[in-house]
Amino acid sequence: MNTQSPTEQSLETLQDIKRMMERSSRFISLSGLSGVSAGICALVGAYIAHGWIHSYITDLTAKAFQEDAATRNSFELQMLALAGGVLIAALLTSTWFTWRKARKSKLPIWDHASKKLAVNMAIPLAAGGFFVMGLLSHAGWPYVAPACLVFYGLALVNASKYTLTDIRYLGFLEIALGIINIYFPHDGLYFWTAGFGVLHIIYGLIMWWKYERT
Repeated sequence: MNTQSPTEQSLETLQDIKRMMERSSRFISLSGLSGVSAGICALVGAYIAHGWIHSYITDLTAKAFQEDAATRNSFELQMLALAGGVLIAALLTSTWFTWRKARKSKLPIWDHASKKLAVNMAIPLAAGGFFVMGLLSHAGWPYVAPACLVFYGLALVNASKYTLTDIRYLGFLEIALGIINIYFPHDGLYFWTAGFGVLHIIYGLIMWWKYERT
């Protein structure tokens, strides 16, 4: 027997309608473990990059800092290849965890909401990609890390209205970290590690605890 009053039933119905509308307009299958996996990939990449940078500086010291263009170009290509590998690994693991959550929730992974999410993330990321290429063409390596953090943060904020709103706060933190990094350009690897590694892991664990633990 239903003991709810008409007012309570109406409120419950409105809440059900609101949940249905949110499901249709927001991509809610984004997994917290996706953030954790992306953060781990970033930490591994940062560890490898730190070793390469240390070896490169050691070699320069042995040569009394007499650097030739070929050696520098080879090192830069090596670092770009590492960054590309980390990005691919992060995308693959994040996509797998998101697909697994969507399948468990019996929700589509590619629908109207996910398309909106992808487009709104892609615009700032594409702009950031071209901006970073411009920096590289003008020997602006020290500002690559802050540019990546700022544009990635803008992408998260821009896309947050089509997924879990909590992602907006991660975006704000990434932007703030990137702006601070501008004033300490030679510490870019550490800021990059904090933004793409540590913050992703913390965010992912919070999202898992908040939405997926049960």
